[in-house]
Amino acid sequence: MSVQQNLEKLFPKESDIPAEYQLTETIEQREYLVNGDMRQWTGKTQDVWSPIYIQTENGLEQKRIGSYPITDPTDAMEVLYASVKAFNNGRGEWPSMSVPQRIECVEKFTNKMIAKRDEVVKLLMWEIGKSLGDSQKEFDRTVQYIYDTIDALKDIDRTSSTFMITEGIIGQVRRSPLGVVLCMGPFNYPLNETFTTLIPALIMGNTVLFKTPKHGTLLHYPLLEAFKDAFPPGVINTVYGRGNSIIPNLMESGKIDCLTLIGSSKVADKLKKMHPKVNRLRAILGLDAKNAAIVTESSDLELAVKECMLGSLSFNGQRCTALKIMFVHKSLVDQFNKRMAEEMGKLKLGMMWEKGVNITPLPEPNKPAYLKELVEDAKMHGASVMNENGGESFKSIVIPALLYPVNSKMKIWEEEQFGPVVPVVPFESIEEPIDYLIASSHGQQVSIFGTDVHQISELIDATVNQVSRVNINSQCQRGPDTFPFTGRKDSAEGTLSVSAALRSFSIRTVVSTKQTSENKAIINQIVEKQESNFLSTRFIL
Repeated sequence: MSVQQNLEKLFPKESDIPAEYQLTETIEQREYLVNGDMRQWTGKTQDVWSPIYIQTENGLEQKRIGSYPITDPTDAMEVLYASVKAFNNGRGEWPSMSVPQRIECVEKFTNKMIAKRDEVVKLLMWEIGKSLGDSQKEFDRTVQYIYDTIDALKDIDRTSSTFMITEGIIGQVRRSPLGVVLCMGPFNYPLNETFTTLIPALIMGNTVLFKTPKHGTLLHYPLLEAFKDAFPPGVINTVYGRGNSIIPNLMESGKIDCLTLIGSSKVADKLKKMHPKVNRLRAILGLDAKNAAIVTESSDLELAVKECMLGSLSFNGQRCTALKIMFVHKSLVDQFNKRMAEEMGKLKLGMMWEKGVNITPLPEPNKPAYLKELVEDAKMHGASVMNENGGESFKSIVIPALLYPVNSKMKIWEEEQFGPVVPVVPFESIEEPIDYLIASSHGQQVSIFGTDVHQISELIDATVNQVSRVNINSQCQRGPDTFPFTGRKDSAEGTLSVSAALRSFSIRTVVSTKQTSENKAIINQIVEKQESNFLSTRFIL
Protein backbone atom coordinates (compact mmCIF):
# COMPACT_ATOMS: atom_id res chain seq x y z
CA MET A 1 0.00 0.00 0.00
CA SER A 2 1.36 3.46 -0.92
CA VAL A 3 2.08 6.27 1.55
CA GLN A 4 -0.82 8.23 0.08
CA GLN A 5 -3.21 5.33 0.64
CA ASN A 6 -2.02 4.90 4.23
CA LEU A 7 -2.59 8.59 4.93
CA GLU A 8 -6.01 8.48 3.28
CA LYS A 9 -7.01 5.65 5.62
CA LEU A 10 -6.40 7.90 8.61
CA PHE A 11 -9.56 9.85 7.83
CA PRO A 12 -12.64 8.30 9.46
CA LYS A 13 -16.08 7.25 8.43
CA GLU A 14 -18.81 9.14 10.27
CA SER A 15 -19.62 5.95 12.18
CA ASP A 16 -15.98 5.65 13.36
CA ILE A 17 -16.13 8.93 15.29
CA PRO A 18 -16.85 8.38 19.02
CA ALA A 19 -20.33 9.64 19.87
CA GLU A 20 -19.08 12.13 22.48
CA TYR A 21 -16.91 13.93 19.90
CA GLN A 22 -19.33 13.97 16.99
CA LEU A 23 -20.84 17.23 15.77
CA THR A 24 -24.45 16.17 15.45
CA GLU A 25 -25.46 19.38 13.67
CA THR A 26 -23.76 22.30 12.00
CA ILE A 27 -23.42 25.60 13.84
CA GLU A 28 -24.92 28.36 11.73
CA GLN A 29 -24.01 31.50 13.66
CA ARG A 30 -26.40 34.33 12.81
CA GLU A 31 -25.69 36.59 15.77
CA TYR A 32 -22.93 38.84 16.95
CA LEU A 33 -22.56 40.82 20.16
CA VAL A 34 -22.81 44.60 19.95
CA ASN A 35 -23.76 47.12 22.63
CA GLY A 36 -25.05 44.40 24.96
CA ASP A 37 -27.39 42.87 22.36
CA MET A 38 -27.13 39.68 20.36
CA ARG A 39 -27.64 41.35 16.99
CA GLN A 40 -29.31 39.18 14.34
CA TRP A 41 -27.42 38.86 11.06
CA THR A 42 -29.07 38.42 7.67
CA GLY A 43 -26.14 39.25 5.39
CA LYS A 44 -23.33 37.22 3.85
CA THR A 45 -21.79 34.34 5.77
CA GLN A 46 -18.53 32.42 5.74
CA ASP A 47 -18.58 28.62 5.65
CA VAL A 48 -16.37 26.89 8.20
CA TRP A 49 -14.65 23.71 7.05
CA SER A 50 -12.89 21.35 9.39
CA PRO A 51 -9.42 20.07 8.43
CA ILE A 52 -10.99 16.60 8.76
CA TYR A 53 -12.25 14.70 5.73
CA ILE A 54 -14.92 11.99 6.06
CA GLN A 55 -14.95 8.66 4.21
CA THR A 56 -18.23 8.45 2.29
CA GLU A 57 -19.67 6.37 -0.53
CA ASN A 58 -18.66 9.20 -2.86
CA GLY A 59 -15.10 9.27 -1.55
CA LEU A 60 -13.52 11.72 0.88
CA GLU A 61 -15.60 14.79 1.72
CA GLN A 62 -14.37 17.66 3.82
CA LYS A 63 -16.47 18.18 6.93
CA ARG A 64 -18.46 21.42 6.97
CA ILE A 65 -19.10 22.43 10.58
CA GLY A 66 -21.01 25.67 10.18
CA SER A 67 -20.83 29.33 9.22
CA TYR A 68 -20.52 32.80 10.73
CA PRO A 69 -21.36 36.39 9.68
CA ILE A 70 -19.19 38.38 7.30
CA THR A 71 -19.74 41.93 8.42
CA ASP A 72 -18.86 44.76 6.08
CA PRO A 73 -16.97 47.98 6.93
CA THR A 74 -20.20 49.84 7.79
CA ASP A 75 -21.23 47.17 10.30
CA ALA A 76 -17.72 47.11 11.76
CA MET A 77 -17.78 50.88 12.31
CA GLU A 78 -21.09 50.55 14.15
CA VAL A 79 -19.50 47.97 16.43
CA LEU A 80 -16.52 50.28 16.98
CA TYR A 81 -18.75 53.17 18.01
CA ALA A 82 -20.50 50.93 20.54
CA SER A 83 -17.08 50.47 22.17
CA VAL A 84 -16.34 54.19 21.96
CA LYS A 85 -19.71 55.04 23.51
CA ALA A 86 -19.24 52.55 26.35
CA PHE A 87 -15.83 54.03 27.19
CA ASN A 88 -17.21 57.58 26.87
CA ASN A 89 -13.83 59.26 27.25
CA GLY A 90 -13.21 57.32 30.44
CA ARG A 91 -16.54 58.36 31.99
CA GLY A 92 -18.54 55.26 30.99
CA GLU A 93 -19.89 52.80 33.51
CA TRP A 94 -17.09 50.27 32.98
CA PRO A 95 -13.99 52.50 33.17
CA SER A 96 -15.55 54.33 36.13
CA MET A 97 -16.15 51.14 38.11
CA SER A 98 -14.03 50.26 41.11
CA VAL A 99 -11.56 47.41 40.77
CA PRO A 100 -13.64 45.05 42.99
CA GLN A 101 -16.70 45.66 40.78
CA ARG A 102 -14.77 44.83 37.61
CA ILE A 103 -13.34 41.71 39.23
CA GLU A 104 -16.86 40.62 40.13
CA CYS A 105 -17.93 40.89 36.48
CA VAL A 106 -14.93 38.87 35.27
CA GLU A 107 -15.61 36.18 37.87
CA LYS A 108 -19.24 36.01 36.72
CA PHE A 109 -18.08 35.56 33.13
CA THR A 110 -15.59 32.85 34.13
CA ASN A 111 -18.26 30.80 35.89
CA LYS A 112 -20.45 30.96 32.80
CA MET A 113 -17.47 30.11 30.59
CA ILE A 114 -16.67 26.97 32.60
CA ALA A 115 -20.20 25.72 31.96
CA LYS A 116 -19.40 25.75 28.22
CA ARG A 117 -16.16 23.74 28.52
CA ASP A 118 -17.22 20.61 26.61
CA GLU A 119 -18.76 22.65 23.80
CA VAL A 120 -15.68 24.84 23.34
CA VAL A 121 -13.25 21.91 23.58
CA LYS A 122 -15.14 20.01 20.88
CA LEU A 123 -15.04 23.03 18.57
CA LEU A 124 -11.31 23.51 19.21
CA MET A 125 -10.81 19.96 17.96
CA TRP A 126 -13.01 20.27 14.88
CA GLU A 127 -12.03 23.79 13.81
CA ILE A 128 -8.24 23.71 14.13
CA GLY A 129 -7.39 20.02 14.43
CA LYS A 130 -6.06 20.24 17.99
CA SER A 131 -5.93 16.95 19.90
CA LEU A 132 -8.46 16.27 22.64
CA GLY A 133 -5.86 16.50 25.39
CA ASP A 134 -4.38 19.74 24.07
CA SER A 135 -7.85 21.26 23.56
CA GLN A 136 -8.81 20.45 27.15
CA LYS A 137 -5.48 21.80 28.34
CA GLU A 138 -5.98 25.04 26.40
CA PHE A 139 -9.40 25.61 27.94
CA ASP A 140 -8.29 24.80 31.49
CA ARG A 141 -5.13 26.88 31.19
CA THR A 142 -7.22 29.82 30.00
CA VAL A 143 -9.50 29.59 33.02
CA GLN A 144 -6.47 29.42 35.31
CA TYR A 145 -5.00 32.44 33.51
CA ILE A 146 -8.15 34.43 34.30
CA TYR A 147 -7.94 33.51 38.00
CA ASP A 148 -4.24 34.38 38.06
CA THR A 149 -5.02 37.72 36.40
CA ILE A 150 -7.60 38.51 39.08
CA ASP A 151 -5.08 37.71 41.83
CA ALA A 152 -2.40 39.81 40.13
CA LEU A 153 -4.77 42.78 39.85
CA LYS A 154 -5.60 42.48 43.55
CA ASP A 155 -1.88 42.62 44.33
CA ILE A 156 -1.39 45.70 42.14
CA ASP A 157 -4.41 47.40 43.67
CA ARG A 158 -3.28 46.68 47.24
CA THR A 159 0.09 48.26 46.50
CA SER A 160 -1.68 51.28 45.02
CA SER A 161 -4.05 51.79 47.94
CA THR A 162 -1.60 53.91 49.91
CA PHE A 163 -0.56 57.57 49.68
CA MET A 164 2.96 58.87 49.22
CA ILE A 165 4.17 62.12 50.74
CA THR A 166 7.31 63.54 49.14
CA GLU A 167 8.68 67.08 49.12
CA GLY A 168 5.44 68.45 50.52
CA ILE A 169 3.27 66.70 47.89
CA ILE A 170 0.66 64.07 48.74
CA GLY A 171 0.02 61.62 45.93
CA GLN A 172 -1.61 58.33 45.06
CA VAL A 173 -0.51 56.38 41.97
CA ARG A 174 -3.02 54.03 40.39
CA ARG A 175 -3.52 52.49 36.99
CA SER A 176 -6.21 53.71 34.60
CA PRO A 177 -7.42 52.24 31.27
CA LEU A 178 -6.18 53.22 27.81
CA GLY A 179 -9.56 53.38 26.03
CA VAL A 180 -10.85 51.24 23.16
CA VAL A 181 -8.84 48.07 22.48
CA LEU A 182 -8.94 46.20 19.16
CA CYS A 183 -8.17 42.58 20.04
CA MET A 184 -7.14 40.13 17.32
CA GLY A 185 -6.18 36.58 18.30
CA PRO A 186 -4.37 33.76 16.47
CA PHE A 187 -5.72 30.49 15.05
CA ASN A 188 -3.26 28.16 16.78
CA TYR A 189 -4.33 29.10 20.32
CA PRO A 190 -7.60 30.85 19.46
CA LEU A 191 -8.92 30.71 23.01
CA ASN A 192 -5.86 30.94 25.25
CA GLU A 193 -3.73 33.49 23.44
CA THR A 194 -6.77 35.61 22.61
CA PHE A 195 -7.84 35.67 26.25
CA THR A 196 -4.33 36.51 27.49
CA THR A 197 -4.87 39.90 25.87
CA LEU A 198 -8.66 40.24 26.00
CA ILE A 199 -9.08 39.56 29.75
CA PRO A 200 -6.33 41.93 30.99
CA ALA A 201 -7.65 44.61 28.63
CA LEU A 202 -11.17 44.20 30.01
CA ILE A 203 -10.35 43.97 33.69
CA MET A 204 -8.26 47.16 33.58
CA GLY A 205 -11.34 49.10 32.46
CA ASN A 206 -10.89 49.25 28.69
CA THR A 207 -13.71 48.51 26.28
CA VAL A 208 -12.90 45.82 23.72
CA LEU A 209 -13.62 45.31 20.06
CA PHE A 210 -12.94 41.61 19.48
CA LYS A 211 -12.10 40.34 15.99
CA THR A 212 -12.19 36.54 16.03
CA PRO A 213 -9.42 34.49 14.30
CA LYS A 214 -9.95 33.30 10.71
CA HIS A 215 -9.65 29.69 11.90
CA GLY A 216 -11.17 29.21 15.34
CA THR A 217 -14.16 31.54 15.06
CA LEU A 218 -17.09 29.31 15.95
CA LEU A 219 -15.58 28.16 19.25
CA HIS A 220 -16.15 31.68 20.61
CA TYR A 221 -19.85 31.61 19.74
CA PRO A 222 -20.89 29.64 22.87
CA LEU A 223 -19.24 32.35 25.02
CA LEU A 224 -21.09 35.36 23.58
CA GLU A 225 -24.04 35.02 25.95
CA ALA A 226 -21.60 34.85 28.88
CA PHE A 227 -19.98 38.11 27.73
CA LYS A 228 -23.42 39.68 27.31
CA ASP A 229 -24.62 38.68 30.77
CA ALA A 230 -21.41 39.45 32.68
CA PHE A 231 -20.44 42.88 31.37
CA PRO A 232 -22.29 46.21 30.90
CA PRO A 233 -23.53 46.99 27.35
CA GLY A 234 -20.78 47.93 24.89
CA VAL A 235 -17.90 46.79 27.10
CA ILE A 236 -17.11 43.93 24.72
CA ASN A 237 -18.31 43.82 21.13
CA THR A 238 -17.54 41.26 18.43
CA VAL A 239 -16.78 41.87 14.79
CA TYR A 240 -16.55 39.21 12.09
CA GLY A 241 -15.47 39.12 8.50
CA ARG A 242 -12.37 39.53 6.39
CA GLY A 243 -9.68 41.50 8.15
CA ASN A 244 -8.42 43.25 5.01
CA SER A 245 -11.95 44.56 4.44
CA ILE A 246 -13.01 45.77 7.89
CA ILE A 247 -9.84 46.52 9.87
CA PRO A 248 -8.46 49.41 7.75
CA ASN A 249 -11.53 51.57 8.41
CA LEU A 250 -11.34 50.84 12.12
CA MET A 251 -7.69 51.88 12.32
CA GLU A 252 -8.09 54.90 10.04
CA SER A 253 -10.90 56.21 12.26
CA GLY A 254 -8.35 57.06 14.94
CA LYS A 255 -10.79 55.72 17.54
CA ILE A 256 -8.68 52.67 18.40
CA ASP A 257 -6.50 53.49 21.41
CA CYS A 258 -4.76 50.13 21.68
CA LEU A 259 -4.05 47.41 19.12
CA THR A 260 -3.36 43.91 20.36
CA LEU A 261 -2.51 41.32 17.73
CA ILE A 262 -1.02 37.83 17.85
CA GLY A 263 0.08 37.22 14.30
CA SER A 264 2.28 38.53 11.50
CA SER A 265 4.74 41.40 11.92
CA LYS A 266 3.97 42.56 8.37
CA VAL A 267 0.26 42.82 9.19
CA ALA A 268 1.03 44.65 12.45
CA ASP A 269 3.25 47.17 10.64
CA LYS A 270 0.54 47.93 8.08
CA LEU A 271 -2.18 48.34 10.72
CA LYS A 272 -0.12 50.68 12.87
CA LYS A 273 0.64 52.90 9.87
CA MET A 274 -3.09 53.22 9.13
CA HIS A 275 -3.74 55.01 12.43
CA PRO A 276 -3.80 58.80 11.94
CA LYS A 277 -2.15 59.47 15.32
CA VAL A 278 0.47 56.76 15.75
CA ASN A 279 1.89 58.25 18.93
CA ARG A 280 -1.50 57.83 20.61
CA LEU A 281 -1.72 54.17 19.66
CA ARG A 282 -0.49 51.60 22.18
CA ALA A 283 0.45 48.29 20.58
CA ILE A 284 0.75 44.96 22.40
CA LEU A 285 1.90 42.44 19.82
CA GLY A 286 2.98 38.80 19.69
CA LEU A 287 4.52 38.29 16.28
CA ASP A 288 6.75 36.03 14.16
CA ALA A 289 9.50 33.88 15.63
CA LYS A 290 12.24 31.61 14.32
CA ASN A 291 13.44 30.09 17.59
CA ALA A 292 16.70 28.17 17.33
CA ALA A 293 18.07 25.20 19.25
CA ILE A 294 21.84 25.11 19.78
CA VAL A 295 22.98 21.54 20.50
CA THR A 296 26.62 21.77 21.61
CA GLU A 297 29.19 18.97 21.62
CA SER A 298 28.75 18.43 25.38
CA SER A 299 24.99 17.86 25.10
CA ASP A 300 23.12 14.95 26.60
CA LEU A 301 21.99 13.58 23.24
CA GLU A 302 18.84 11.83 24.46
CA LEU A 303 17.68 14.90 26.39
CA ALA A 304 18.36 17.16 23.39
CA VAL A 305 16.43 14.85 21.05
CA LYS A 306 13.49 14.61 23.44
CA GLU A 307 13.23 18.37 23.93
CA CYS A 308 13.81 19.18 20.26
CA MET A 309 11.08 16.73 19.26
CA LEU A 310 8.61 18.34 21.66
CA GLY A 311 9.78 21.82 20.79
CA SER A 312 9.54 21.39 17.03
CA LEU A 313 6.50 19.14 16.60
CA SER A 314 4.03 19.74 19.47
CA PHE A 315 0.71 20.65 17.83
CA ASN A 316 2.34 20.00 14.44
CA GLY A 317 4.91 22.76 15.05
CA GLN A 318 2.13 25.37 14.86
CA ARG A 319 3.34 27.45 17.81
CA CYS A 320 5.16 30.77 17.81
CA THR A 321 7.40 29.31 20.54
CA ALA A 322 8.20 26.18 18.51
CA LEU A 323 11.81 25.34 17.75
CA LYS A 324 12.05 26.15 14.05
CA ILE A 325 15.74 25.59 13.27
CA MET A 326 18.30 23.27 14.92
CA PHE A 327 22.02 24.05 15.07
CA VAL A 328 23.81 20.81 15.98
CA HIS A 329 27.56 20.44 16.50
CA LYS A 330 29.22 18.35 13.79
CA SER A 331 30.49 15.83 16.33
CA LEU A 332 26.88 14.96 17.30
CA VAL A 333 24.87 15.75 14.20
CA ASP A 334 24.85 12.25 12.68
CA GLN A 335 23.69 10.69 15.95
CA PHE A 336 21.19 13.51 16.46
CA ASN A 337 19.65 13.01 13.01
CA LYS A 338 19.53 9.22 13.48
CA ARG A 339 17.71 9.53 16.81
CA MET A 340 15.38 12.29 15.60
CA ALA A 341 14.43 10.20 12.56
CA GLU A 342 13.80 7.18 14.79
CA GLU A 343 11.59 9.18 17.15
CA MET A 344 9.72 10.78 14.25
CA GLY A 345 8.95 7.29 13.01
CA LYS A 346 7.18 6.57 16.30
CA LEU A 347 4.84 9.57 16.05
CA LYS A 348 1.19 8.65 15.73
CA LEU A 349 -0.69 10.37 12.91
CA GLY A 350 -4.45 10.51 13.18
CA MET A 351 -7.59 12.24 14.32
CA MET A 352 -7.80 14.52 17.35
CA TRP A 353 -9.81 12.20 19.58
CA GLU A 354 -7.46 9.22 19.14
CA LYS A 355 -5.47 8.29 22.21
CA GLY A 356 -1.77 9.14 21.95
CA VAL A 357 -2.10 11.01 18.66
CA ASN A 358 0.83 13.34 17.87
CA ILE A 359 0.27 14.66 14.35
CA THR A 360 -3.20 15.86 13.37
CA PRO A 361 -4.76 17.55 10.30
CA LEU A 362 -3.59 21.10 9.57
CA PRO A 363 -6.30 23.81 9.56
CA GLU A 364 -4.74 26.14 6.96
CA PRO A 365 -5.82 24.91 3.50
CA ASN A 366 -2.63 26.03 1.73
CA LYS A 367 -0.17 24.89 4.41
CA PRO A 368 0.62 21.38 3.02
CA ALA A 369 1.54 22.88 -0.36
CA TYR A 370 3.71 25.54 1.31
CA LEU A 371 5.54 22.96 3.41
CA LYS A 372 6.16 20.84 0.29
CA GLU A 373 7.59 23.94 -1.38
CA LEU A 374 10.01 24.44 1.54
CA VAL A 375 11.11 20.81 1.43
CA GLU A 376 11.64 20.81 -2.35
CA ASP A 377 13.57 24.10 -2.17
CA ALA A 378 15.82 22.66 0.54
CA LYS A 379 16.45 19.52 -1.53
CA MET A 380 17.29 21.64 -4.55
CA HIS A 381 19.98 23.41 -2.48
CA GLY A 382 21.58 20.28 -1.12
CA ALA A 383 19.45 19.00 1.77
CA SER A 384 17.98 15.53 2.15
CA VAL A 385 14.93 14.27 3.99
CA MET A 386 16.41 12.15 6.77
CA ASN A 387 13.29 10.33 7.97
CA GLU A 388 11.20 7.79 6.11
CA ASN A 389 8.40 9.40 4.05
CA GLY A 390 9.16 12.80 5.58
CA GLY A 391 7.22 15.61 3.89
CA GLU A 392 4.70 13.28 2.24
CA SER A 393 1.14 14.53 2.58
CA PHE A 394 -2.46 13.79 1.73
CA LYS A 395 -5.20 16.42 2.01
CA SER A 396 -4.60 18.12 5.41
CA ILE A 397 -2.18 15.57 6.92
CA VAL A 398 1.57 16.06 6.53
CA ILE A 399 4.22 13.58 7.70
CA PRO A 400 6.94 15.56 9.56
CA ALA A 401 10.14 16.06 7.59
CA LEU A 402 13.68 16.18 9.01
CA LEU A 403 15.90 18.21 6.65
CA TYR A 404 19.71 18.05 6.64
CA PRO A 405 22.07 19.75 5.96
CA VAL A 406 20.32 23.13 5.86
CA ASN A 407 22.13 26.27 4.71
CA SER A 408 21.47 29.97 4.11
CA LYS A 409 20.51 29.47 0.44
CA MET A 410 17.27 27.75 1.47
CA LYS A 411 13.93 29.41 2.15
CA ILE A 412 13.59 27.53 5.42
CA TRP A 413 16.73 29.26 6.72
CA GLU A 414 14.74 32.45 7.32
CA GLU A 415 11.06 31.71 6.70
CA GLU A 416 8.93 30.63 9.65
CA GLN A 417 7.51 27.28 8.55
CA PHE A 418 4.82 27.07 11.28
CA GLY A 419 4.37 23.41 10.54
CA PRO A 420 6.01 19.96 10.85
CA VAL A 421 9.29 20.58 9.04
CA VAL A 422 12.48 20.34 11.13
CA PRO A 423 15.63 21.89 9.59
CA VAL A 424 19.04 20.86 11.00
CA VAL A 425 22.20 22.95 10.50
CA PRO A 426 25.67 21.50 11.32
CA PHE A 427 28.16 23.83 13.01
CA GLU A 428 31.75 23.75 14.32
CA SER A 429 32.09 27.05 16.16
CA ILE A 430 29.41 28.44 18.49
CA GLU A 431 29.91 31.73 16.67
CA GLU A 432 27.89 30.25 13.78
CA PRO A 433 24.54 29.98 15.61
CA ILE A 434 25.28 33.23 17.43
CA ASP A 435 25.79 34.98 14.08
CA TYR A 436 22.47 33.51 12.89
CA LEU A 437 20.65 34.99 15.88
CA ILE A 438 22.31 38.37 15.40
CA ALA A 439 21.35 38.50 11.71
CA SER A 440 17.81 37.23 12.28
CA SER A 441 14.90 39.67 12.13
CA HIS A 442 13.30 37.64 14.94
CA GLY A 443 14.23 37.58 18.60
CA GLN A 444 11.83 35.61 20.74
CA GLN A 445 13.67 32.67 22.37
CA VAL A 446 16.54 30.21 22.04
CA SER A 447 17.23 26.76 23.52
CA ILE A 448 20.80 25.86 24.53
CA PHE A 449 21.77 22.23 25.09
CA GLY A 450 24.97 21.16 26.80
CA THR A 451 26.78 20.26 30.03
CA ASP A 452 29.91 22.43 29.66
CA VAL A 453 29.25 25.22 32.16
CA HIS A 454 31.81 27.56 30.60
CA GLN A 455 30.34 27.17 27.11
CA ILE A 456 26.74 27.50 28.33
CA SER A 457 27.71 30.68 30.18
CA GLU A 458 29.30 32.06 27.02
CA LEU A 459 26.17 31.28 25.00
CA ILE A 460 23.89 32.82 27.63
CA ASP A 461 25.83 36.08 27.58
CA ALA A 462 25.89 36.10 23.78
CA THR A 463 22.16 35.45 23.33
CA VAL A 464 20.38 37.36 26.14
CA ASN A 465 20.71 40.56 24.12
CA GLN A 466 19.31 38.90 20.99
CA VAL A 467 16.24 37.12 22.38
CA SER A 468 13.92 37.63 25.34
CA ARG A 469 14.21 34.14 26.86
CA VAL A 470 17.09 31.67 26.97
CA ASN A 471 16.13 28.07 27.79
CA ILE A 472 18.83 25.74 29.07
CA ASN A 473 18.41 22.04 28.21
CA SER A 474 14.71 22.54 27.49
CA GLN A 475 12.44 23.50 24.62
CA CYS A 476 11.22 27.05 24.09
CA GLN A 477 7.88 27.76 25.73
CA ARG A 478 5.55 30.45 26.95
CA GLY A 479 4.77 29.26 30.46
CA PRO A 480 4.59 29.60 33.32
CA ASP A 481 2.31 32.58 32.76
CA THR A 482 3.95 34.51 35.59
CA PHE A 483 7.14 34.71 33.48
CA PRO A 484 7.37 37.64 31.04
CA PHE A 485 6.45 36.64 27.49
CA THR A 486 7.80 39.02 24.88
CA GLY A 487 10.39 39.27 22.13
CA ARG A 488 12.98 41.50 20.52
CA LYS A 489 13.19 42.84 16.95
CA ASP A 490 10.11 41.80 14.90
CA SER A 491 8.92 39.17 17.38
CA ALA A 492 6.89 41.26 19.84
CA GLU A 493 5.94 44.61 21.25
CA GLY A 494 4.89 44.86 24.87
CA THR A 495 4.95 42.03 27.40
CA LEU A 496 2.32 39.37 28.01
CA SER A 497 2.63 37.73 31.39
CA VAL A 498 -0.08 37.85 34.02
CA SER A 499 1.05 41.00 35.84
CA ALA A 500 2.86 42.58 32.87
CA ALA A 501 -0.26 42.36 30.68
CA LEU A 502 -2.25 44.33 33.27
CA ARG A 503 0.37 47.06 33.08
CA SER A 504 0.48 46.88 29.28
CA PHE A 505 -3.27 47.61 29.03
CA SER A 506 -3.20 50.52 31.47
CA ILE A 507 -1.22 53.62 32.35
CA ARG A 508 -0.05 54.97 35.68
CA THR A 509 -2.05 58.00 36.76
CA VAL A 510 -1.27 60.21 39.75
CA VAL A 511 -3.68 62.23 41.87
CA SER A 512 -1.69 64.74 43.93
CA THR A 513 -2.02 67.85 46.04
CA LYS A 514 0.13 70.13 48.17
CA GLN A 515 0.37 69.10 51.79
CA THR A 516 -1.81 71.78 53.37
CA SER A 517 -4.39 71.31 56.10
CA GLU A 518 -7.19 72.20 53.69
CA ASN A 519 -6.05 69.73 51.06
CA LYS A 520 -5.52 66.97 53.63
CA ALA A 521 -9.08 67.51 54.85
CA ILE A 522 -10.40 67.19 51.27
CA ILE A 523 -8.44 63.98 50.66
CA ASN A 524 -9.52 62.51 53.99
CA GLN A 525 -13.18 63.24 53.27
CA ILE A 526 -13.00 61.67 49.81
CA VAL A 527 -11.37 58.55 51.20
CA GLU A 528 -13.45 58.19 54.37
CA LYS A 529 -16.77 58.65 52.59
CA GLN A 530 -15.62 56.63 49.55
CA GLU A 531 -16.59 59.48 47.25
CA SER A 532 -14.24 58.32 44.47
CA ASN A 533 -13.77 54.91 42.84
CA PHE A 534 -10.25 55.92 41.80
CA LEU A 535 -8.85 57.74 44.84
CA SER A 536 -9.26 55.15 47.54
CA THR A 537 -7.56 53.27 50.35
CA ARG A 538 -9.92 50.29 50.15
CA PHE A 539 -7.93 47.08 50.48
CA ILE A 540 -9.07 44.12 48.36
CA LEU A 541 -8.81 40.80 50.17
